[in-house]
Amino acid sequence: MSSEPPKPKPKRQKAEERIAELEQQLTDTGKQLEATINQLKYAKADLDNLQKLTGRRIEEACDRNNARLLGQLITIADELKIVAASTKNEADNMIHMKLLRLLEAEGDKPIEAQGKPFDPYKHEAILEVETDTCPPSSVAEEIRSGYTYKDKVLRAAMVKVAKEPSTKKEE
Repeated sequence: MSSEPPKPKPKRQKAEERIAELEQQLTDTGKQLEATINQLKYAKADLDNLQKLTGRRIEEACDRNNARLLGQLITIADELKIVAASTKNEADNMIHMKLLRLLEAEGDKPIEAQGKPFDPYKHEAILEVETDTCPPSSVAEEIRSGYTYKDKVLRAAMVKVAKEPSTKKEE
């Protein structure tokens, strides 16, 4: 065996090998960059979805709390109405009206019941009355007002429902 030292490669061959090596590194780096960009796109989409979901949950929680508070204020408004009617005091009536305006400004709306068809989702029937002044199965009289908040019933209207008068003649 001869122990000849390996022949040095020509400079051109070394340069071509180095170029091929760098091109391979560039290709690998490009693939890594593309994978990282795709991951960032997915992460951005996930973040956008999370922000939307969190926003909806916050809004729903605020709506639930507002509905709870408005429901309690409705009871106070009813009590003020009774006080104003019994004392016939103008100040009590003004306070009651201010509270009703506040409720309305916050999105609390009274349910229209009188003369409307009975709706078990909006009306709570306490009596059925015979009458020919309004159609059967409609609200003949509203006993207590009902209210909605953002199209959800806070409190059903307490009503009397009309039915046809009986035609029995006593003999």
